[in-house]
Amino acid sequence: MRERKAWLILHGKQALNEEVRAAVHNLREQGWELAVRLTWEAGDAERLVREGLAGGYPTLIAGGGDGTLRDVAEAMLEAGAEASLAMLPLGTANDFARAAGVPLAPMEALQLLEVEPRPVDLGLADGRVFLNMATGGFGSTVTAHTSEEMKKVFGGAAYLLTGLSRFAELRSAFGRFHGPGFEWEGDFLAMGIGNGRQAGGGHVLCPEALADDGMLDLCIVPAPQDIPATLGTLLSGGMLGLETVSIRARLPQVELEAPEGLALNLDGEPTQSNRLRFETCPAALRMHLPPGCALLGGAG
Repeated sequence: MRERKAWLILHGKQALNEEVRAAVHNLREQGWELAVRLTWEAGDAERLVREGLAGGYPTLIAGGGDGTLRDVAEAMLEAGAEASLAMLPLGTANDFARAAGVPLAPMEALQLLEVEPRPVDLGLADGRVFLNMATGGFGSTVTAHTSEEMKKVFGGAAYLLTGLSRFAELRSAFGRFHGPGFEWEGDFLAMGIGNGRQAGGGHVLCPEALADDGMLDLCIVPAPQDIPATLGTLLSGGMLGLETVSIRARLPQVELEAPEGLALNLDGEPTQSNRLRFETCPAALRMHLPPGCALLGGAG
């Protein structure tokens, strides 16, 4: 029988969240020993992961958005942790949690601690971890410029509003992609390299990605001559619209060269580079995910 003991790393902004407090209290009433620690600044998640592991906690919980989940997962990988990882999704987008079917209500999310953990892959971008997706192009620019104030007021719609406000800045990027049996180069509007399926608050870029297949799903949206028309196709057609214009591949690794530089986003963390190698780290973590989780192959 697994030890009912967990270490919750909670984003500092959620310290006064009454739903979280109630969920923690409820779990303790069910017999769980649940310690809560808050992040305050960069580096806190890594330090708290080390503390939790040193304290013998067999399960860690990432309480926050996609960025908090990424930070905790990266720290666990670097520590060679054998502990399992659970999610308490409290961000604006919660893209990985939504695709995985993890409940957004804290009380229900924490009940997944009772589910046996399953191995999942991690994505690496030049050694930097992403659990969900690496994105590049205009979408990453929008994510980077969406303010915390807008996200607080508008939720996931903040990304769309920011995108509309920055429409005049829309530019394509040039890139060369190459991986086993795959080569493509040209101008593109956006790209996604997914271990998960969606990014930017619900935009599905890699609809068939699995988090436990040892592969990364690649989606490239080439830049046509008529950019507004293509955007109209995407906006009006949704997923069907994206499928009509995108290039897709499933690869264990892929290299990207962008001579002029490219704005990138790793699970909510913006960065910039002109050359990157993306690869998978198979079965790197064990996660508590819902039965029948769409991101898991086989029985899920």
